[in-house]
Amino acid sequence: MASKLEVKVEVKSSAEKIWESIIDSVNVLPKAMPHKYESIEIVEGDGKSAGTVNLIKYKPGMSSISTTKEKFELVDEANKTLSYSVVDGDVLKLFNFFKGTLTVTPKADHGSLVKWSCEFVKASDEVPSPDHIRDFAVKNFQDLDAYLLGVA
Repeated sequence: MASKLEVKVEVKSSAEKIWESIIDSVNVLPKAMPHKYESIEIVEGDGKSAGTVNLIKYKPGMSSISTTKEKFELVDEANKTLSYSVVDGDVLKLFNFFKGTLTVTPKADHGSLVKWSCEFVKASDEVPSPDHIRDFAVKNFQDLDAYLLGVA
């Protein structure tokens, strides 16, 4: 049975800017966070729709996860929702199944809310919950927001 983690991150950037940057992560994330990302490349698909597979290479020494391959399962432009499954890489040494979903919604006053969740099945009982992956995601949204505000 899969376990689940969820987090909500408030950002100052508009929902449109955050969403566009997430969808264009191949180009945006390595520029916004060169200290975290070695590269992100599209290995299958068009990079912006379901079926896309991205190969993500993290900077050496960041963590025990150096590469991951993620497949977009759902890209819902209207609701600014993206679901992806990890299909290869170091994450699958720890988890038999790992799926992430993120949704970006505008806030009434200004800025937006990024909701990120993951479902996972540990490879063994010794594997800890992926709190470090959740924390990495939170910091990514905060760093992306800071980058976008600096570019704007």
